[in-house]
Amino acid sequence: MTNVITGDFRVTDLSPKDLHFYEPANGHGLKHDPFNAIIAPRPIGWISSRSGKGHVNLAPYSFFNGFNYTPPIIGFSSTSRKDTIQNIEETGEFVWNLATMDLAKQMNATAAHVAAEVDEFALAGLTAVPGRVVNVPRVGESPVSFECKLTQIIQLQGADGSKLGGWLTLGEVVAVHIDKKLIQDGVYQTALARPIVRAGRRGDYFEIRPDAMFEMNRPD
Repeated sequence: MTNVITGDFRVTDLSPKDLHFYEPANGHGLKHDPFNAIIAPRPIGWISSRSGKGHVNLAPYSFFNGFNYTPPIIGFSSTSRKDTIQNIEETGEFVWNLATMDLAKQMNATAAHVAAEVDEFALAGLTAVPGRVVNVPRVGESPVSFECKLTQIIQLQGADGSKLGGWLTLGEVVAVHIDKKLIQDGVYQTALARPIVRAGRRGDYFEIRPDAMFEMNRPD
């Protein structure tokens, strides 16, 4: 590898890599689609919702993240129009619950495909605690929960403008519940909760632990 100075920039002449190249529309040519494994780890959107008829639903989504700071907005994407999307559209409310190592098996149990009237809280042996601001229960065992009001439901589309089966749901966080054990000297300790995050394939996860964290100060 050699470096060449050009003006104010340093151009690095990299040695050629043996790259696996593919165009997704033509298939990836591997045993498992690498897309989910590359974009990893991903926080889990463990979403509780209530239908217009009052049925409660609890389901995990791996395409989840924060999208705005003030006001706080979170969002998750579903690859099909599932009960959760329908419920949130009907009531305009949902709750996000932090999935931790202690709750991994229960979270996985709520991923089961069951009828809309089945209560996943009961199925996974979890406690449904009423919301303070929204009429949707949170997972009582989860150390952190966000009560949310719906802001947008967006049907995804391809580069050619064609409508896809995926739906992005965004919600404003209007109430927050945090176990005080996770707050030290006024600072929330991310790794202390031992959150689990999604990796690739059908069942790969990571656990976030304090010994895996490091700190870098921002340039500005």
